[in-house]
Amino acid sequence: MKKKSTPKLVAEDKLVLQLYVSGMSPKSMAAIENIKRLCDEHLQDTFELEIIDIYKHPELASEQHIVFSPSLIKQLPLPKKTLIGSLADTEKVVKALGIGFK
Repeated sequence: MKKKSTPKLVAEDKLVLQLYVSGMSPKSMAAIENIKRLCDEHLQDTFELEIIDIYKHPELASEQHIVFSPSLIKQLPLPKKTLIGSLADTEKVVKALGIGFK
C-alpha cells in the first residue's frame, strides 16, 4: 500500500520573517514554537527567521511600530504583512504569508 504524500508548501521567494516577543511569556514561547515548526516542516531553506525580544530591543519594536506581542512581520517578499498572536492556526499563517502548494 502506497503512502499518500502531503502537498508541499512552497514560497515563491525567500521569506524574511521577524517575530517580536515579550521575553519568555507563555504566548511568546507558543509563537516561537509554532512558527519554527511551520518553517521547518514546510519551508526548509526558503526562509529567514529572526526572533526579537522587545524587552531587550525596544528600539527595534518601536521602529516597526509593534504594539502587540507576539507579532510576526513578513518583511519580504512585499507586501509587508503583520500577524499577531500565538500563530497556532497554521492554515491562517500560511495564507497570510502567501505560501502556496506545489
